[in-house]
Amino acid sequence: MPGYEAERNPKRSLYFAAGTVFVIALITGVLFYSRPTNTVVMTTGAKDGAYEAFGHQYKAILARSGVELRLLPSGGSVENFKRLNDPHSGVTVGFVDGGLTNESESPDLNSLGSAFYEPLWFFCRGGIPDVRLESLRGRKVAIGPEGSATRVVAERLLALNGVDRGIAQMMPLSGAESAEALLRGEIDAAFLVAPWDTPAVRRLLASSAVELVSFPRTDAYVALLPFLTKLTVPAGVGDLASNRPPADVPVLALKASLVVRKDLDSALQYLLLDAAVQIHSAPGIFQKAGQFPAAEQVDLPLSDDAQQFFKSGRPLLQRLLPFWLAGLVGKALLVLIPVVGILYPLARFAPALYGWSMRRRIFRYYGELKHIELELESGRGDRGEMIQRLDLLEQRVNQLRVPTMYAQFLYVLRSHVALIHAKLEHEREQPRRQW
Repeated sequence: MPGYEAERNPKRSLYFAAGTVFVIALITGVLFYSRPTNTVVMTTGAKDGAYEAFGHQYKAILARSGVELRLLPSGGSVENFKRLNDPHSGVTVGFVDGGLTNESESPDLNSLGSAFYEPLWFFCRGGIPDVRLESLRGRKVAIGPEGSATRVVAERLLALNGVDRGIAQMMPLSGAESAEALLRGEIDAAFLVAPWDTPAVRRLLASSAVELVSFPRTDAYVALLPFLTKLTVPAGVGDLASNRPPADVPVLALKASLVVRKDLDSALQYLLLDAAVQIHSAPGIFQKAGQFPAAEQVDLPLSDDAQQFFKSGRPLLQRLLPFWLAGLVGKALLVLIPVVGILYPLARFAPALYGWSMRRRIFRYYGELKHIELELESGRGDRGEMIQRLDLLEQRVNQLRVPTMYAQFLYVLRSHVALIHAKLEHEREQPRRQW
């Protein structure tokens, strides 16, 4: 029908289609570029050590969700920190002991919480009552290899007691090597930082050839080194039949934390946290059921995902969907929420804005038409020139296209143009009489 177009405005449809394509492209881009990797590298520890054993448990649990966990042996916590702090190492997760770093030294790392106790064991062959200077003078003492938490903590404790390499011979032996050397009588004493159920620790606890030395001033050590915790090894826990150890022994302990790089995908962090609950929440001689993993900031701040996990568990999407799909849907929602927040008000006010623009297209011609009418009534304008102007105006109005719902405004405008045109024609044919 002349004078207006179809009900659907082609431009409006085009804008809607373009907006839809943009939103779809935006979501597709987010999903494509943010899909989490299915391979994670964990730095563990010495062969046959606790970190390696826990690493294999994590590997088995993550494999159920289609994630490959690659285990990278190390010298211990110190080396683990170095790898985690190096963005080019490829390592994104690992176990580390407290007291080895802080937030300013490791700004790219976050903690997923403390996972288990690692007591500092001090075993000796007879005649060494404690770790003080006179007790260790001239002794061979295993203090752990370079890169291990055992080495760092042992050196700090010995230094507090005035013991250095000039007093005792320090041996860089691992936990397993220390146990063997101590049982064979090749060394006099050994420090070990390890969980109580580590094979080397269990052998030494049960042996009558060595003694577990107590730390009678544990409160002083904890006050001076707050990352340490005071624990008690119950009498007979190593071997009830032979009552090893023969009495309760106070010891010091570190807390091992699960540490990740801050850029590790949230979905993978939730998988690691869920695995940590399955692995570390069982009761033990030093812990109650459910005590670990714990939302503790030993050296590093908890990640946002860890804080959320300890408050309310895994997110609903993580529980209902595969980890990679849950991560993508979560990211898509993060994009959609602000987009919808912008588009919804626009969509709500779009009809009013569109109606105003359509009426403005029509009503703007009334200004020019009114000007011609006033000139006609005043009798000052040239009739021929006004007719030419009105013809041009009428031509422009006839070329105007609007949706059907606004056609009535266009018809009214055309009738008004025709009315003024008729007045001008009448005035030109019958000049206005002067009274």
